[in-house]
Amino acid sequence: MSEALAPAPDAALPQSFDPASATIVVVTYNRSHLLKGLLESIGRMEPKPGHVVIVDNASADDTGEVVESFRDSIGSELVYRRLEENTGGSGGFSEGMRVAHELGSTWIWLMDDDVEVLPDGLARMGVWTPRFRSIQGRRYDYDGSEFYWQYRLSIPLGIPIPFAPAGFDATGYREMNSGCFEGMFIHRDVVSEIGLPDPRFFIYWDDSVYGWLASRVTTSAIVNEFVLRRTREIKQWDMGVRHLNASSNAYRYYIMRNRGIMKHYFKAHGAYRPVRFALGTALTFAKELIRLVFVERTVRGTSHLLRGTRDGAAIARDRTWRPMPALTAS
Repeated sequence: MSEALAPAPDAALPQSFDPASATIVVVTYNRSHLLKGLLESIGRMEPKPGHVVIVDNASADDTGEVVESFRDSIGSELVYRRLEENTGGSGGFSEGMRVAHELGSTWIWLMDDDVEVLPDGLARMGVWTPRFRSIQGRRYDYDGSEFYWQYRLSIPLGIPIPFAPAGFDATGYREMNSGCFEGMFIHRDVVSEIGLPDPRFFIYWDDSVYGWLASRVTTSAIVNEFVLRRTREIKQWDMGVRHLNASSNAYRYYIMRNRGIMKHYFKAHGAYRPVRFALGTALTFAKELIRLVFVERTVRGTSHLLRGTRDGAAIARDRTWRPMPALTAS
């Protein structure tokens, strides 16, 4: 790891980074009030990206009208894609990244609708583009506190490492082998090489696996730059050094079901270790039980964990399953 000092927060953009070459991709579903706040924050950015792609997962609210109201004022070219059905975050980001790639974007910045971009967020990310091609910035939580994201995976277990250090040294970054679609900043060449995010995940583990794939072809880094702020409050259990967020029955199902998809990706790349991966699946199940009892104060929802485990095992046994293909670089 380099011992060079991190760039100063107000450092000028490097000559190799053109803000107009960046595209922000937002996936939204029935949360037009949150999307409006995000679009307002993009309008306040300086510099601004060349494009903003909004992927609407078949919302039933006024999302389309909200997007159109920003078309002439946001300061970037606005591209709106309304899908015919809800494809989950996985399908939405896959489509959004496809659109951004076809637009010729050099850099693609992914985010959900429940964040706001800090005014100098793109400039802060741009400082790191000469060094890395897969970058994760930092976020403030809803209450203004520093949000901790588990940026390293134990690949044999297939689970995040909860005790990965939260602090940064003088380099201003830490290498990561995971990803988070709430803020992933990725170069088009990496996307061309590893393909689009897999929509079959629907939700959960999709960004972790995609970030891992990226880290196999480039050095990926989380950088000590605050660029986003979460705008939606989520119920949490304070564990002291870490927090455990509330979940939903859908998340409980997919976190277990998608272990089957993750297994296929690990096997395809020679990283699957049967005994340790099974242990990781058991630990994931146990963690979700703890979340139910201590965060949501209930045991209802266990059936969704069991159903997800069963369906995940069926996916894992499917010999016809194949990972997403690479894209043709343009």
